[in-house]
Amino acid sequence: MKISAIKVHVLKTPLEEPFAFSQGWVRQRSATLVEVTTDTGITGWGEAFAQGLEPPEIAAAAIEHALKPLLLGEDPLQTEVLWHRMYHATRDFGRKGSVIAAISAIDIALWDIAGHARGAPVHELLGGAFRSQVTPYATGFYRIRGKGEAPRLAEEALRHHEAGFRLMKVKLGFGIDDDLEVMRAIGRAIEGKGVRLMIDTNHAYGRAEALRLGRALADHDLVWYEEPVVPEDIEGYREMREKLSMPIAGGENEHTLYGFGRFIAAGAVDIAQPDVGSCGGISACRHIAAIAQAAGVGVNPHVWGSAIAQAASLQVIAALPVAHHSLFAGQPVLEYDRSSHPFRQHLVTTPMRLADGHIAIPTGAGLGITVDRSVIDRFRVA
Repeated sequence: MKISAIKVHVLKTPLEEPFAFSQGWVRQRSATLVEVTTDTGITGWGEAFAQGLEPPEIAAAAIEHALKPLLLGEDPLQTEVLWHRMYHATRDFGRKGSVIAAISAIDIALWDIAGHARGAPVHELLGGAFRSQVTPYATGFYRIRGKGEAPRLAEEALRHHEAGFRLMKVKLGFGIDDDLEVMRAIGRAIEGKGVRLMIDTNHAYGRAEALRLGRALADHDLVWYEEPVVPEDIEGYREMREKLSMPIAGGENEHTLYGFGRFIAAGAVDIAQPDVGSCGGISACRHIAAIAQAAGVGVNPHVWGSAIAQAASLQVIAALPVAHHSLFAGQPVLEYDRSSHPFRQHLVTTPMRLADGHIAIPTGAGLGITVDRSVIDRFRVA
């Protein structure tokens, strides 16, 4: 089997109601998708995560001009060989960011091809499934004005609860006082409903403010505190772990085994959060999971992409061992973005569904999805 074609699809659509996280306003949803075709007719799909406010064209250009020439005519089943070939060829101008996201997209597509070639889901190729279903957490609580939205966000928590979510991640980073008012309002709304919260400031604060926020929320029994400081401040992460009581999570802006190796060795996090569409793909998630396992660090993938990224994350989560084995060990959970995103629910013919508080791991070949090409045709940018 040989790779015969690689096609990149950049999708965009404006949002009727823009929303904000701590780093800026989201006015459109976008995606960088890659379609890898073989000479046997098997096609694999992958996605490069457009991180934060990143233009999707950056990763698309890296795929088209840097990676595609390396891969045409190669055996797509040699996932590890091709991953290292892509990484080494781009090392001098890559290693982080959009170039690694581009590698991620290709790598996901290659694993999808491998699954279809063998008639098995990707998690079987990764060594098997530790779990057949996963509990999702609702990511939301974005701002539509900026500050002073605590009552509206408390109502949003109730909507997530009514939809079946018992875990929720609250976006903070809009000033400590506003953050605390939001958490008080949400706490009152969900009291007695069996809901637990995470918080995510998207590295809005320096060490002093991040510590102040964490200490003020010590009684909230948080599942984790995500991205308390900027990703470059590894010492700051370690200080958060030493001085705060809740687990510290991070890594959506870290990349590959090299970046995560330093991050984990420094004692920066309790929970590592590689994004399969950004960290280097499924192959990189394997590398990172091995490093984390050896260090006793949990792995819980970040995902904010389309249905393709969600499907890839589910396959990775299925194959993740628990960090601390016990009869009732904590399990990885799935990030379920509840914000407006047409490429999430409509891009595949059978989108994932929440049932009885869980989402089933797809068992079909490859990623276990079928892409609806009409959606690509509708939102594709020339």
